[in-house]
Amino acid sequence: MNRPVNRPVTSRARALLAVLALLLVGPLAIACVGLPDEGPVVEAGTGSSTSDEGAAPAIDPPAPQPGMSAAEVVEGFLAAMQASPIDTATASEYLTREAAAAWNPQQATITYDDRQLPQGSTRVVVALTGAAELDARGAWQGRLSAARSQLAFTVRVEDGDLRISDPPDALVVPDSWFDQRFRQVSLYFVDPLAEILVPEPVYAPVDDTFASSLVEGLVEGPGRGASGVSSTFLPPGLEVDLSVPVSEDGVAQVSLTGPATPPTSERETELLLAQLAWTLRQDPRIEAVQLSVNGQPVRLPGGDGRFSVTEGALYSPVGFQSSSLLYGLRDGLLVSGGPDTLAPVDGPLGSRAVGVSSVAVNLTATTVAGVVDGGTSLVTAPVRGSGKVVRVVPGATDLLAPAWDHSDRLWLVDRGADGAEVSVLVGERRRSVTVPGVSGSDVRRFLVSRDASRVVAVVRGPQRDRLLVSRVRYDDRGQVLRVTRPVQLRPDEGSRGRIVDVAWRSPTSVAVMQRLGPETTRVGAVGVDGSPPGPEGLSVTLGRASGLAGSPVTGEVLYALTPDGLVDLTGLPTAARPLADGVGSLAYVG
Repeated sequence: MNRPVNRPVTSRARALLAVLALLLVGPLAIACVGLPDEGPVVEAGTGSSTSDEGAAPAIDPPAPQPGMSAAEVVEGFLAAMQASPIDTATASEYLTREAAAAWNPQQATITYDDRQLPQGSTRVVVALTGAAELDARGAWQGRLSAARSQLAFTVRVEDGDLRISDPPDALVVPDSWFDQRFRQVSLYFVDPLAEILVPEPVYAPVDDTFASSLVEGLVEGPGRGASGVSSTFLPPGLEVDLSVPVSEDGVAQVSLTGPATPPTSERETELLLAQLAWTLRQDPRIEAVQLSVNGQPVRLPGGDGRFSVTEGALYSPVGFQSSSLLYGLRDGLLVSGGPDTLAPVDGPLGSRAVGVSSVAVNLTATTVAGVVDGGTSLVTAPVRGSGKVVRVVPGATDLLAPAWDHSDRLWLVDRGADGAEVSVLVGERRRSVTVPGVSGSDVRRFLVSRDASRVVAVVRGPQRDRLLVSRVRYDDRGQVLRVTRPVQLRPDEGSRGRIVDVAWRSPTSVAVMQRLGPETTRVGAVGVDGSPPGPEGLSVTLGRASGLAGSPVTGEVLYALTPDGLVDLTGLPTAARPLADGVGSLAYVG
């Protein structure tokens, strides 16, 4: 962390800062973990922990005092925004009456790693370090530029004391404060064909308003730019009636009001309740949801009005009834099972070697696609039972391992002389798709989210690889309309190591393996929105490693493939689990 720049301050300021320091410093817990003698080194994740949500200390910042200087007023205002439980009433007292009436700190959140002390008299400037912005929904908007990291406050006299007349419409707080009180969650919307839920990551306060914040975010909808990516079955124009109370037996009472009526069809009602259930299941207190719209209960036919948060599995964002097995190749044959139980499947690729170099199995583990002939062709075959091996993509140049989405669309990347060509294969029809920043580039890895709303690519650069994520827009028939311009993900700002492999870590985060040296690799994680990793934070240092096997499904193990076998990256450091000779191209479905 950068140290704040020291500036001369008045004796009054020193006294005020001393009081603020006593109020704002909470207990600091430092856990000392010894490193193992053998195996990988697991370092602390960079995301916020939610294992002890009650650990955030209460903070009651002081109100403004008579005779404060302009710099002291700004300092007090910034400190008052750190009230805990979250409350901006005291912060408003540092503003002019007109500014206090207009101030909207719910419009955005600005977090920062460090800041300078306020400088100036009538115009006070505060320089933030490592600043980032979230929008009103809590969605990550990225790092602020150097210019936008300079906050300027106009201070003028009102009733004999100095007050701020132009505060930013944002809650401005340190990273450490934010990490203790907010958690990254997902709001669940629906894909354009209403077949699967699409998660949108946001940050929500982990306090008594947690459930209300989740529902309020869901009611606001999927946000700008969501057309063709996701939609919602919550009728527009609704808002949460006061709050979302949770009963002692774990039932969330969601009461919505506004100029709208609830859906009338059973399917639309089921989708609406699935959105609520998947969103509210992130609150550990909640076991079921009861919904009413303008006082009218919303229920499924034959239901009692309680919808369990474990229901809605049909629309699971990781695929309904998706296989949890590992799939790979051993001596050219398709194998499946756990790390210790990999065995040939009873389908055609499990009994006859046809020169497959890499494979991908669809989510329900019924069909496998394999790259053959040195990357110049692709075949498909049933995973189990009798069936034919069918050549579906002849005449390619250098195919990467393909990827399946929930609709059994097969995504292909062919690396030709003019760079990568991305295409989608549905049945026997193959359509080229332009992916900005990826098509025509030197692509080394390519992922598709199971809900088909995101594509992730590793693009080789002259000095540093780029990790790019884009959103995919569809028409009402499920055909790709276009792919948005990418956002660059930065798994490790300080590392220039080449990216060896990527894999899904959760529906909204990606595990990234980087080579730091001939005998050293590191595996980290990054959110698909570019935000730092949250509860799934990961930083593991290994020796030599060649790949990852990862899944977005909670509870499925993230593995690193090393010369000694598979290393479990989700728990404490352990020795590698040996694999049978000849095993390679190991992955989960998708």
